[in-house]
Amino acid sequence: MPAYFQRPENALKRANEFLEVGKKQPALDVLYDVIKSKKHRTWQKIHEPIMLKYLELCVDLRKSHLAKEGLYQYKNICQQVNIKSLEDVVRAYLKLAEEKTETAKGESQQMVLDIEDLDNIQTPESVLLSAVSGEDTQDRTDRLLLTPWVKFLWESYRQCLDLLRNNSKVERLYHDIAQQAFKFCLQYTRKAEFRKLCDNLRMHLGQIQRHHNQSTAINLNNPESQSMHLETRLVQLDSAIAMELWQEAFKAVEDIHGLFALSKKPPKPQLMANYYNKVSTVFWKSGNALFHACTLHRLYHLSREMRKNLTQEEMQRMSTRVLLATLSIPITPERTDIARLLDMDGIIVEKHRRLATLLGLQSPPTRQSLINDMVRFNLLQYIVPEVKELYNWLEMDFHPLKLSGRVTKVLNWVRDQSEKEADLQQYVPHLQSNTILRLLQQVAQIYQSIEFSRLASLVPFVDAFQLERSIVDAARHCDLQVRIDHTTRNLSFGSDLNYSTKEDSPVGPFLQNMPSAQIRNQLTAMSSSLAKAIQVIKPASMLQDREEKSQLAITAYLKNGRKEHQRILARRQTIEERKERLENLNIQREKEELEQREAELQKVRKAEEERLRQEAKEREKERIMQEHEQIKKKTVRERLEQIKKTELGAKAFKDIDIEDLEELDPDFIMAKQVEQLEKEKRELQDRLKNQEKKIDYFERAKRLEEIPLIKKAYEEQRVKDMELWELQEEERISNMKIEREKALEHKQRMSRMMEDKENFVAKITDARSFIYEEKLKQFQERLVEERKKRLEERKIQRKEDRRNTYYRQKEEEAQRIHEEQLKKGIFSYLLASVLVMYLNTTRNVLSPKMLLLESRPW
Repeated sequence: MPAYFQRPENALKRANEFLEVGKKQPALDVLYDVIKSKKHRTWQKIHEPIMLKYLELCVDLRKSHLAKEGLYQYKNICQQVNIKSLEDVVRAYLKLAEEKTETAKGESQQMVLDIEDLDNIQTPESVLLSAVSGEDTQDRTDRLLLTPWVKFLWESYRQCLDLLRNNSKVERLYHDIAQQAFKFCLQYTRKAEFRKLCDNLRMHLGQIQRHHNQSTAINLNNPESQSMHLETRLVQLDSAIAMELWQEAFKAVEDIHGLFALSKKPPKPQLMANYYNKVSTVFWKSGNALFHACTLHRLYHLSREMRKNLTQEEMQRMSTRVLLATLSIPITPERTDIARLLDMDGIIVEKHRRLATLLGLQSPPTRQSLINDMVRFNLLQYIVPEVKELYNWLEMDFHPLKLSGRVTKVLNWVRDQSEKEADLQQYVPHLQSNTILRLLQQVAQIYQSIEFSRLASLVPFVDAFQLERSIVDAARHCDLQVRIDHTTRNLSFGSDLNYSTKEDSPVGPFLQNMPSAQIRNQLTAMSSSLAKAIQVIKPASMLQDREEKSQLAITAYLKNGRKEHQRILARRQTIEERKERLENLNIQREKEELEQREAELQKVRKAEEERLRQEAKEREKERIMQEHEQIKKKTVRERLEQIKKTELGAKAFKDIDIEDLEELDPDFIMAKQVEQLEKEKRELQDRLKNQEKKIDYFERAKRLEEIPLIKKAYEEQRVKDMELWELQEEERISNMKIEREKALEHKQRMSRMMEDKENFVAKITDARSFIYEEKLKQFQERLVEERKKRLEERKIQRKEDRRNTYYRQKEEEAQRIHEEQLKKGIFSYLLASVLVMYLNTTRNVLSPKMLLLESRPW
């Protein structure tokens, strides 16, 4: 039973006493009882040092669940009185956990942990691997030292975030801890924990939106709250990009866009610029070059509009990157065969609309629309001269023989800028792919067939395999009619006249249609030729008819022009009035619906309040009934515990739960238990007999079968052992001979130094014997003096002892005589007192008899 403390100071003192003798667990139990006690629910100043000591012990003992319970109790104690104390305690707790983890990291040499999930450290696979692997002592020490502390720190972050969620008083602390948790995941490369952390933050945001009516709930309409949430989500996005978790990064982008939508004011330009920069990285890593370029366009326009101190160099760098990103967009969107078969156009369009929403666009962009915007806003004038002509070469000029050479110069310049402009290097492969596709489109318009080696010479920056793959992809995705003849190593374009290409207008430089496209338009061409022939045959009559028709049209226009104009104006006025009337009706209907909705919400709110009030009353009644029931059960439990402490009760209640015993009669339980014990005893005896008989038979049969096998194995092993012994004996004898020969060689070699050794030893012995004799002589002299001195001291001491003994004996004798005299005096006094008492008693007894004798007549 825990000790009860009337004052929290006494509990803290007791805990310190336990710590002085090294007992941390009892000290933790003492502080836990005080924090959980209902007698100390009012916050006092002493509560903070108690809580700090409690959390320090939890960190030392790695008791994260106890720390969580203590923090929740402390939150209930100080939430309404001193919320600053809760912030200080939580920060101190996390600081202790981080310091312990850093210490363990310093003691361990393992920087990156090889554990997927900290919530499940010991997996069956890891146990099996540890049993069969040759893991050295350092690896095991690293896992034992560092991993538990990293797990404890992760649990601490998660517990603190759950503790502080949806509380406006500690909102700043909540976001600070979330950012610390992101740094923890980044420092220790904890990808699984990073995903869990992002899910928890997303869940907390959803809870804020659902439970906004609570007293301490966070108001997302508050600009400060929105700013803190955006700051945390941007840190989350940075961490996800650093850890290359692109799915989590995209989810973070969606969260940031949702927070933008909640805000009534437009976000700051610096924040939007940072947002566009991070989103462009996410789009590029996900392989979406179209939206990557669109994001850079948005960033470029935002910088031009909002930044007044934008330098010419920065404008050049941004414009160059926008141009390269735009030209790196695939000319035609790549679609897999599965996408074609499953008809996923609707899904792709919906995905593009969703991505366009993240950038604040009304409709998804296209490659041609981005190029048109780039030309319309005159972005080409700010681009560096080395890259400026790339747009004309890829999108305007038709020159297939020089296209690759021109583009290669630009790509080489981009590669040379790797130190200054590292972001431009990622566009080189995409620009090469678009260059190959442009070259194929232009070659197909001027050549009917071309050798593969000739085409490869026009594209020197790729090998033959990549070029062939690009040709196949162009035929699949770009509707380019091309055939490869591997026998002659030739390419033919537009030779299949039955093939019909798509009817879209050609994109890029265009010279003429291919033969297959001309076949598709033969009826149109025939109609045009016939119209020209008719003009040649009847030119005057046609001109006259055309002139008459023109005059009739002009006359009709002059006659009915004003009337038609008035009719159009009247129709327009009618349409406007109708639209205004419909708008008024819609506004009136929306207003009525809003009032009706407000009335319904008011009714629901009142009903909810009444229900909550009724539930509170019912909960209070249930609580009182439960307390009475608990008191009753506690009384019965104590009585049963007393019975269970006896020998008979312990046997009877060994397999029965106390909760069941509280509802039954003890006599009935005793009888049932005795009956069950007897039954189990009989069943056990039967099982033992059957098992004994079975084992007996099995062992006998097994030994009968294995006797000849054992004999045979013994003979084989004996022969092998004899052969092995003889072989080892030969090796041993040969080794001993070799060792003896070596020993004789060493003896012969050492014998030459024997005379020098004896001379050296004799010299040292003579020198040291003289020193020894001198010291022995001095010791003998000191011994004689010390013996005389001690004999004199012993003689004096003995005289003193005899004198003291004589005086002590005399004192004892005098004391004994005095005590005997006192005893004699006391005895005489007691004897006299007894005689007096006897006489008095005799007198009282004999007085009636004497009176009788005196009254008797003689």
